[in-house]
Amino acid sequence: MAVGAAGLQSALADDSITPAAPKVWSVSATLRGFYDDNYSTANTKKGSWGVELSPSASINASLPQTDLGLRYTYGLYWYKERQDLNQNALDQSHQLDLWLDHAFNERWKVNVTDTLGVGQEPELINTTGGGNPVPFRVDGDNIGNHFNIALDTQWTRQFSTSLHYGNDFYDYQNSGAHFTPSGDPANPNFGSASLAGLLNQDNQNAGLDLQWHFNPETMAFIGYTLDWIDYIGGEQIAVKPDDVTPIYSKYRDALTQQVHVGLQHQFTGNLSGSASVGAEYTDSYNASEGKDSWSPYANVSLNYTYLPGSYVQVGFSQGINSTYVAQVDSNGGLTQYQESSTLYGSINHRFTEKLLGSVVAQYIYSSFHGGGGSGGATGGGGGYSPDAQYGLGVNLSYQINRFLSTDIGYNYDKLRSDIAGSAFERNRYYIGVTASY
Repeated sequence: MAVGAAGLQSALADDSITPAAPKVWSVSATLRGFYDDNYSTANTKKGSWGVELSPSASINASLPQTDLGLRYTYGLYWYKERQDLNQNALDQSHQLDLWLDHAFNERWKVNVTDTLGVGQEPELINTTGGGNPVPFRVDGDNIGNHFNIALDTQWTRQFSTSLHYGNDFYDYQNSGAHFTPSGDPANPNFGSASLAGLLNQDNQNAGLDLQWHFNPETMAFIGYTLDWIDYIGGEQIAVKPDDVTPIYSKYRDALTQQVHVGLQHQFTGNLSGSASVGAEYTDSYNASEGKDSWSPYANVSLNYTYLPGSYVQVGFSQGINSTYVAQVDSNGGLTQYQESSTLYGSINHRFTEKLLGSVVAQYIYSSFHGGGGSGGATGGGGGYSPDAQYGLGVNLSYQINRFLSTDIGYNYDKLRSDIAGSAFERNRYYIGVTASY
């Protein structure tokens, strides 16, 4: 495909040929070689050379009042080391993105987005940002789907509203809990829960923001969101301290109410920022201990364009999310969720018209609520210290011509955790070429 695209570019360079107008559809394919020094994201590293093939196709229809798009990306990853060990050497992933913007008139607008990811890597399953329910790789065709719809209404020149609804759906293939009596009431956390039992869920949220526009550069808002988490795994995930009574997935069902206030401001033509702070009240209505809890909420970001095509983004978020941890304390309380503080930043720099570099960094600090954990969790009994997750990505890309580009990059991931079998460190290096038409 790369050879064909290069030849096509040579033909279009001829002055006698007029390039076609931008098309509604486009296709591309990326071929990369890589080295992954911990492809299982395990405590004990196993590295492998490999090859990635990732074709993609998209359509985009722009009408007078509507913009509609659909994109599908397929990933195929071959690992030499796994083949040498007579293991399954191939990983496959799928990602489907849908977006719709429609203006009914000058005052009423609707935005719809949906992202479906199927695969093994955490960043593919959870694309919502913040803490990840499972920060490490998981075998199988695991599913994460994230749907959002928002209706924006400009009632007056100074006052507008944003009514929104979202749905996050998770389905992990790792199912089948294994619990057997330990005979030791002092150590009830025997057996093992599956990720399907712990995390399969249908998470719905709805809310309303009231917005005041003081001037074209400044907007203040106040909002409310109701979040309903329904765990659908239907499996045993823990056992009570009596060493007999089972705890099931539904134990962690919850209703969360969030209130926040915020401000968006355009400081200059190339500097903008937004801040939203508030509180979240969670009712874990099926739990026997630690049913009600309060936690802080925040979302702050700053964007600065310092040169054409070159910009910096930094931000911080604070909120709650699901967790793969399920620890029971001496009173029978179970880990309900984790509170995650996320600090992130990125730099995109255009060295020349064809050469672009980027650096992305992220730090996530997650403490556990309930189950006797420490560092922000409730209950007694020692428990787990907070998890800390580090991420870094560096990429350099060069546009050879209109249809062909190449890139080289490096990704670093680390999870610091005292939960048995969870901590890992991972380095990935890659170089590749992309053909687009």
